[in-house]
Amino acid sequence: MIQKGRLFVVGTPIGNLEDITIRALRILKEVEAIACEDTRQTIKLLNAYGIKKRLISYFHPKENQKLPEILALLNRGQDVALVSDAGTPGISDPGYPLIKEAINQGIQVIPIPGPSALTAALSAAGLPTHRVVFVGFPPSKKGSLKNFLSKLSEEEGTLVFFLPMRKIKNFLEVAREVFGSRKAVLARELTKIHEEFIRLTIDDLLSALPEEKMRGEATLLIEGK
Repeated sequence: MIQKGRLFVVGTPIGNLEDITIRALRILKEVEAIACEDTRQTIKLLNAYGIKKRLISYFHPKENQKLPEILALLNRGQDVALVSDAGTPGISDPGYPLIKEAINQGIQVIPIPGPSALTAALSAAGLPTHRVVFVGFPPSKKGSLKNFLSKLSEEEGTLVFFLPMRKIKNFLEVAREVFGSRKAVLARELTKIHEEFIRLTIDDLLSALPEEKMRGEATLLIEGK
């Protein structure tokens, strides 16, 4: 009977390419293939460390289309690494369907801990961390967003959201309606040259945002009730 391969869930840098663990590099060198969100992003990391591997594009919303190919490798006894464009797979990134199905088929799933915008932002935000509610990407439409945030209004833990910078202002306007002017921290460009933490109230943060649309994604933290 052929022994099944292992699926390694590998955390990769969220910006600074030096934020990769020695163990993660070893795994990426040893596996048969790497399932990645965007091959163009992953190749930059691999090239930086002289790693050449077969890449399998595995991205939302077409994750299920690639499942048979990846699972076939694993069931033939070959190891596969799962990575996302940045951070830890499955944390508001592709990965859950593959991880779930691998477990269902008796394939060993091994986490290779590494960078995450969630923990990076929390560690330096200055808000309480004894209780945290990770929300990920909230709804974008105003009505749905207001209803969504209202359900979190009594939560005592620090709330953590992922947001495109272009949507920050609209989000904060709705958040002010629901939460009032609580403390908030906007963490952007984490681990990059222009890394920035803006620690203000929701009101003051709205006033501090520039008029022009900012690019990229940010982590926004809002204090609990």
